[in-house]
Formats: sequence, C-alpha cells, structure tokens
Amino acid sequence: MTSCYCGRAISYASCCGKIHEDITSVATAEDLMRSRYSAFVLAKGDYLQKSHHSTTRPSSKEKKSIVCWAKSVQWVKLEVLHTSEGMPKDTKGTVAFKAFYYEQGALQVIHEHSMFTKEHGYWVYVGEVQ
Repeated sequence: MTSCYCGRAISYASCCGKIHEDITSVATAEDLMRSRYSAFVLAKGDYLQKSHHSTTRPSSKEKKSIVCWAKSVQWVKLEVLHTSEGMPKDTKGTVAFKAFYYEQGALQVIHEHSMFTKEHGYWVYVGEVQ
C-alpha cells in the first residue's frame, strides 16, 4: 500500500483524500495541516483557499500563483515536529512542521509554526505564529 502524501501509512483516499472531499470531517489541527500539505503536493488551490481562515484567505489571484508555484516544485516529505492543543474538542491549536521540496534542483524547506482555529465548526489555517 502506498502511504498518503502527508506521510501517514494509509492511502491518500483513506487519509487526506477524505478531508479534501469534506473539510468538515477533519478531526484535529494536525489533520488539517497534513491535508494542506497534500493539497500543495496535488496543487488543489480551491482546497487551500477553503482551508484558510476567512481573515487570512488568499485572493483568487494569489490562489493562482500558489497553484503555479506548487506545480513547479517537487514535494519530498512532511515532518510534524510538535502540536499544541488542536484536538477535536479544542477551538484553537498550533502545529510546527517542516515541508521539504526541490526547487530548481535544490532541496528547500518550509519550517513553520502554524496557528489553526475552528471557523464555521471546522478547522482552518490562520497563519504563522508570530
């Protein structure tokens, strides 16, 4: 069996694929963060926009450039470093991660400590913890 893009040892269809189909099914902030990584791998701009908090959501023009960039790099792996709160009964949480990718032949890494909250009853990405 092939593991999900997010690194979990279950299929994409059983993991992030379910969340991409129904964002309200996401249980934890970490699950949402993993689904966003998989969405970058697959260049799913609509999902990346929908999974963003309404106050920090990229515009349609920004979405197009995000999709273009996501398609231009080769995604390697995701490492979840730490989570705080973000469990099903919580309303906020943070996830620290590293996302590795190749861009123009050089290995790059996004290292971020991200803030998540519930909006309209489901988890969304707010932005980097300042």
